[in-house]
This record gives sequence, C-alpha cells and structure tokens, in this order.
Amino acid sequence: MLKVEQGSAGYGRMTVLRDIDLEFPAGSITLVLGPNGAGKTTLLRMLSRMIRLQSGALTLDGASIALETTEQVSRKGIRHVLEGHRIFPGLTVEDNIRLGQIGLPRSRRLSTEEVCDRAYDVFPVLGDKRRDLARSLSGGQQQMLTLVQAWSSQPKFLLCDEPSLGVAQSLVPDILDFLKSRAAEGMGVVLVEQLIDQPLAYSDSLVVIKQGRVVAQGARESMPRRDELVEMMLG
Repeated sequence: MLKVEQGSAGYGRMTVLRDIDLEFPAGSITLVLGPNGAGKTTLLRMLSRMIRLQSGALTLDGASIALETTEQVSRKGIRHVLEGHRIFPGLTVEDNIRLGQIGLPRSRRLSTEEVCDRAYDVFPVLGDKRRDLARSLSGGQQQMLTLVQAWSSQPKFLLCDEPSLGVAQSLVPDILDFLKSRAAEGMGVVLVEQLIDQPLAYSDSLVVIKQGRVVAQGARESMPRRDELVEMMLG
C-alpha cells in the first residue's frame, strides 16, 4: 500500500496540493484525472520524492518515506515514468532495457536474456528493433520502451504520467493492456491521464483532482458517469 495522509506539496513557497488523503493499493490501477494545472503531475512527483512533502505523511507498506530521496524510494520499489519518452536515444533498444535493472541488487537482477525476452514477449516490435538506436523508434514505440525499462526494475508501484501523450491512438490499448497485466501480477499502477474513455475502461479506481484538492475518489463502478466526470473536472 502506498498512502498519503493530509499531504501538501508544491514548489518553493508555492503549495499546489493541499491536504490530500489517498491510498493506492497494490495489484490495481488507480486513474488520476483532472484539468491542466490541477496538481496531477505534482502528485506523482510527491509520491516519488522528486519534490518535498510540505506537510502530512507518506508511507509505503506502513513505513514512512516522507524524508527519503527519489533514489531511496526507487530502490524500495517506486518507479516514476515521467511525461514524454524518457529514454537514452543514443543507445540501442536492448541496452535501454538492461539499464532498467541498474538500481537493483545483483542478487535480484535477471539475466540480460531473460529481461529482454520478457520485454519482447510483451511488445514484439521492440524485439524486432532490439539492435536499433532508440532514437529511431516511433513515439509509441519509445513509450513502450520507457515502460518496459521501468518494469525491468521489478517495482512494487509504477507511477505513469500521461503515457498516451504523443502516441498514436491505435497504440494506446497496447500500453493500457501492458499496465493491466502488470497490475494483475500484483504491481500497483498510478496512472495520470488527460484521456478519459480508454484509461477509465482499464482502471480499478478513480481519483479526480481539481485546484490541488481531491474532489472525488472511489472504485470505478461507484463513480459518476463520463459526462458527470467531465463536468466535475471542467465545470
């Protein structure tokens, strides 16, 4: 369980999120929606310790991580996939995947063959291009590479900031299928998106943030209909 209680966070003296209470269970996808500037990206940055917690508590499996660094929480199993295709463009696809394991103790690392085979089984197109430089991939293929690189570190929680951004709509279901399969294996996924329809169909629970505050949260089935969600988000 990844949990924030009465959490406030922001940048410098500016507070973006105020008194947030949220729980993110393992083995499920939590979709975070809200208009631009609502604080969605700030939430992920707070959870991954990229920005400090101004007040409140932040725990992973019951232990406080409020004062830890991004590197420390990464080793404990929280991986943050930032907005955009954050890969190493001058390295091959295979080398990018291998780099995902660098933070793991050697005793937990998979062999290069095993980690790459797992990645190529999920996204076969990456196997076809394993020797190509990452910069040669399409936007959607780069996003796939970003996700499997993070997954290769065997995280407990994967924080994804708009993985559909800059991706052809035809590839979005493949990315969402990947996240759903990882959740079925026990990994917790926190998914920030601007899209509603496709991500909502794959999510288990939903959080709506507006002006730095949680205005709705709950199981997907208990939440308002799509048009009501849009009204809630945009007014």
